[in-house]
Amino acid sequence: MQFNEELTLIRDTEATIIPAGETQTLAAGTRAVISQALGGTVTIRTDSGLFRLASRDWDALGAEAQAQLDASAKSADSAPEDLPFSEEQVWDAMRGCFDPEIPVNIVDLGLIYDLQIDQPDAEGRHQVNVKMTLTAQGCGMGPVIAEDAKKNIEALSGVSNAQVDIVWDPPWTPHMISEAGRQKLGLE
Repeated sequence: MQFNEELTLIRDTEATIIPAGETQTLAAGTRAVISQALGGTVTIRTDSGLFRLASRDWDALGAEAQAQLDASAKSADSAPEDLPFSEEQVWDAMRGCFDPEIPVNIVDLGLIYDLQIDQPDAEGRHQVNVKMTLTAQGCGMGPVIAEDAKKNIEALSGVSNAQVDIVWDPPWTPHMISEAGRQKLGLE
């Protein structure tokens, strides 16, 4: 996917304003550049600022861009389904969630503070509880990112329900970024 190529929205589309987290309709004809395509979402830059597009709205970017984004998302989602449930699957599910402004997943950003997995229920499925933070307390994208984590976790066959709570203690600092995240951001 070419990130510096200017695209024009071919239809009105719903988008999430970054970092406010509010929904806005972008009009057909709006010029946009893809700045990030990770975790099943796309961040676009327009003359009005940054916006996040869900996969259901990728068609607004045109058929060629949608095909490239769909292919990229499909290759990222190709995990084996028949593995027994494990804590590592939950961590991997959360690694599929990204801050729309930072090309590092929420695990490597150090945003996950706690993960608790309950004993399996009668159907062998688990309740998962996560405590996470954000890079900035005023970020309106917090509920959106937490919902991404919840959906990814609940997509696991061994999970009955997930609860993802945002906490602020301790406050996040860049020192919490993993070595892999630091390398991705060029901080090493």
